[in-house]
Amino acid sequence: MQKAALAAIVIILGGGLAAYYFMQKEAPPPAPPPQQTIPRSPVPAAPAVVAPVIRHPLAGVAAAALPELEQSDAPVLQALGELLGRKWLAFILTDGVIQRIVATVDNLPRERLPVGVMPLKPVPKAFITTGEGATLAIGPRNSARYAPYVRVVGAVDAAKLVALYVRFYPLFQRAYEELGYPKAYFNDRLVEAIDNLVAAPELSAPIKLVRPMVLYEFADPKLEARSAGQKIMIRMGRDNAAAVKAKLHEIRRLVATGA
Repeated sequence: MQKAALAAIVIILGGGLAAYYFMQKEAPPPAPPPQQTIPRSPVPAAPAVVAPVIRHPLAGVAAAALPELEQSDAPVLQALGELLGRKWLAFILTDGVIQRIVATVDNLPRERLPVGVMPLKPVPKAFITTGEGATLAIGPRNSARYAPYVRVVGAVDAAKLVALYVRFYPLFQRAYEELGYPKAYFNDRLVEAIDNLVAAPELSAPIKLVRPMVLYEFADPKLEARSAGQKIMIRMGRDNAAAVKAKLHEIRRLVATGA
């Protein structure tokens, strides 16, 4: 997240916390938006493509010397380790850190979050349920699986994390463009993802489930229709989700124009 901080933000926000998207099957990443073909016009000076307006420009992004995106893992991990502590690095996958963060952020507001793009190692232990049939629900002990990640989130200094994000931001932007969005601004997508996560409903247990085949689903069709990110927030438990939302609000105030 800029690249390192964003990396951390995204990693913390969605990467590890999303590691078990309810045991959903891995879905292919969304196809990039089709490129528009602009017909040639005899009128001179007509722009071929109009870039979208940047809604949340980041302040302080400088043209500092940065590594190539493909060689950015080591400096990003070093910066994150200095900020978050070396123990935190045990949660993270060390290849394609920025690319994984960007892909995760982009997919959180969507229906599916492909497991293969996430930057954090899977949440330990199996998904815990209680009951069966009409009483099948998320088990009260399931939220404990997310506790180590949530503790990391709560301990992060949001201002320092965002400062790191700003420092590496050009790499995050490049990764977003390579993902298939050459005319979009990654920080805008980050704000969208945060807004989607904090809008997740706060539910009291038990949260009923069904298991039509191998995978679990929410029994309530309205919950099942929510975004991948909001389902993660629901599955991690109300208290964990509240702690994560509090940190997300801090981060949003620092990255969103006019917040």
